[in-house]
Amino acid sequence: MENIKNKKVFVAMSGGVDSSVAAVLLKDAGYDVAGITMCFSRSDGERKQGITISGATNRPSCCGIDGINDAKRVAGILGIPHYVLNFAEDMERDVLDNFILEYLSGRTPNPCVRCNQFLKFDALLKKVKSLGADYLATGHYAIIEFNKCNKDYALKKAADRSKDQSYFLYGIKKENLPHILFPLGDKIKKDVREIARKWHLNVAEKKESQDICFVPDRDYKKFVENRVGEKIFKPGNFINQEGKTVGQHQGVAHYTIGQREKLGIALGTPVYIYKMDLLTNTIYVGPQEYLLARGLIAIGLNWLVSDFPKESLELKARIRYNACDVKAQVTKIQNNTVKVVFDEPQKSVTPGQSVVFYDEDIVLGGGIIDEAIL
Repeated sequence: MENIKNKKVFVAMSGGVDSSVAAVLLKDAGYDVAGITMCFSRSDGERKQGITISGATNRPSCCGIDGINDAKRVAGILGIPHYVLNFAEDMERDVLDNFILEYLSGRTPNPCVRCNQFLKFDALLKKVKSLGADYLATGHYAIIEFNKCNKDYALKKAADRSKDQSYFLYGIKKENLPHILFPLGDKIKKDVREIARKWHLNVAEKKESQDICFVPDRDYKKFVENRVGEKIFKPGNFINQEGKTVGQHQGVAHYTIGQREKLGIALGTPVYIYKMDLLTNTIYVGPQEYLLARGLIAIGLNWLVSDFPKESLELKARIRYNACDVKAQVTKIQNNTVKVVFDEPQKSVTPGQSVVFYDEDIVLGGGIIDEAIL
């Protein structure tokens, strides 16, 4: 990591070990560091403890009081200022509304991608720059590298491939890359915790959350119902691969592509959801081989390289965070839309999720899966 004296960096601190160590590394490198925590609501407990969050409303909170306090304690240990800012309206508009609409449309959204794209590396970045920051830093495991030959910035996979988060970051605007720092890009997780221990940080042994911040119990159905009410969910038919009705579902928003459990139907052999049709309110189920798709259509593209060529190119594509990169032919079919054809069929291509394109370890860009090509 480059050592730049007197450059102002705001570190997005969630109260976890990764963002805390990111602040440690930047301070140690000589940057002028401040911590900033994004929150999206304020509970009665937070009010009682005297925490001021500008513009707070009764909406889901990302880090909560524990996360805020952990971040503040780390900032105190490091001797850096710490601020808490509320982004409730941004969260509501750019993440929560989309999350609900996608589920109601029979799609499976990825709110972490949108949070990075619209909140952290857009709204928050603009805010810290208005406060005089040269950079915004986070605890993401990814690398931003400047190529001296072409004088351009590239987003790359992290050194620790088991923690690499480049998949979630493809939505960053290309012009924002020079203003973002990922201090953990060349680190592995166990070393990050060891750094936290050496600095006696209170978060050194803190467990990582595996939940979406606004759905801590992973009960997406309940979350959607609480937002829109149960009446909006219309029961419909489960239809098997032979076109026969084999049961009734409780509304497409309750299900996702690849789902096998909690279908409420017993057919003697395992079946999986391989397609959902919102127009007819139908969910199609079949054997596991029906999950295989030979390609997909992606929309809402963001490129971190020059404009995508008109001709078809062979790239590596990843259709979910924990999937492997696979060879695929990617062809532009109209503005902001591409067709992706895999060299080998892929399992559970899910509308609403993201497809991200790579050239080895360089992120070329990505988009939202609009439909699977079965």
